[in-house]
Amino acid sequence: GKTLMARAVANETGAFFFLINGPEIMSKMAGESESNLRKAFEEAEKNSPAIIFIDEIDSIAPKREKTNGEVERRVVSQLLTLMDGMKARSNVVVMAATNRPNSIDPALRRFGRFDREVDIGIPDPTGRLEILRIHTKNMKLADDVDLERIAADTHGYVGSDIASLCSEAAMQQIREKMDLIDLDADTIDAEVLDALGVTMDNFRFALGVSNPSALRETVVEVPTVKWSDIGGLEKVKQELQETVQYPVEHPEKFLKYGMSPSKGVLFYGPPGTGKTLLAKAIANECQANFISIKGPELLTMWFGESEANVRDVFDKARAAAPCVMFFDELDSIAKARGGSGGDAGGAGDRVLNQILTEMDGMNAKKNVFIIGATNRPDQIDSALLRPGRLDQLIYIPLPDEPSRVAILKAALRKSPVSPRVDLNFLAKSTHGFSGADLTEICQR
Repeated sequence: GKTLMARAVANETGAFFFLINGPEIMSKMAGESESNLRKAFEEAEKNSPAIIFIDEIDSIAPKREKTNGEVERRVVSQLLTLMDGMKARSNVVVMAATNRPNSIDPALRRFGRFDREVDIGIPDPTGRLEILRIHTKNMKLADDVDLERIAADTHGYVGSDIASLCSEAAMQQIREKMDLIDLDADTIDAEVLDALGVTMDNFRFALGVSNPSALRETVVEVPTVKWSDIGGLEKVKQELQETVQYPVEHPEKFLKYGMSPSKGVLFYGPPGTGKTLLAKAIANECQANFISIKGPELLTMWFGESEANVRDVFDKARAAAPCVMFFDELDSIAKARGGSGGDAGGAGDRVLNQILTEMDGMNAKKNVFIIGATNRPDQIDSALLRPGRLDQLIYIPLPDEPSRVAILKAALRKSPVSPRVDLNFLAKSTHGFSGADLTEICQR
């Protein structure tokens, strides 16, 4: 809502509003871009009091040492002189918006030019509730719509994401009533219009299809695995709820005792015992966003690119907090350092170092949990396994007999089973089978 804020300011103060879109003033003629800027400022001074709003300022005022073009440098210099040479009595305020504040020339960010820097962050639940109210005030809502519940579920959504969520819910309602509307007639019957009302189910559907824009690139689907889908492992589930679910749902209790919740969990155990499944269930049950990172994907052939990928992923997770990051096959990127020979100039070691620093540098204010899964815990660097990084090591064993019964029940709960099937006998006779093996048996 940066541009919206500027418009609101101009409207409320009644000042003359002059909008400069960053790239628009660039032109191919020498000296033309600068004169465009000068014209804009002159126009604003004639009509003072005025507000000049420069949108996407990083396109016209990048760092001068980084740009190769001559024009950009001249435009930056022109902007600097215009902002300094503005007479103090001509009431002209310059506002600018960007989402990359660090790529702007530092000379612009000093007192006397852009002296106030306002960081417009991601809204918290109360802010999201207000935005939801604004977007739904002209919509006809059914009685069961609980906006507070929706605001609590949309972690990491910004204003425009909430707008798209509301419009998606409304479209869904129209799709349901499409067969009642006669498209050939010019007008729509009043009773059909009265019947349209956005229900909570429409919102639930819209929540399923929309993602927060911080996670647009790493498409995060909150998995639809419930605790009940996982047979057995009761003790592990309990432990996971304590480490992950409680800090997301009741952060104030942790603050009260001055404890910071634990940052990470490492699952290890033989293959097929449901390590990935547990991570999915955790992400679904505690309503957090879920980013799944497959280890080998982070490594690329370019020097320094792999570490940048790690940084990007962690930045995204922080923007969409509370968030669960799941590193599958952790042993592929967190091998013990120094042991292995020449892997591309030590790229693996550098990636590991980057992960270690990211995990430590994470502020306790953000709820970001890291779950690793591996079946070779001996390979993993010991620096990763200390308290403060991945502090809980949870061994996930092969299921015992009662667990095997539970797994078989969970695997067969949707299929019609003849009453003669004796699951207890099956569980007795499948000693040493993992969860994946049992599911495979059911499928056969």
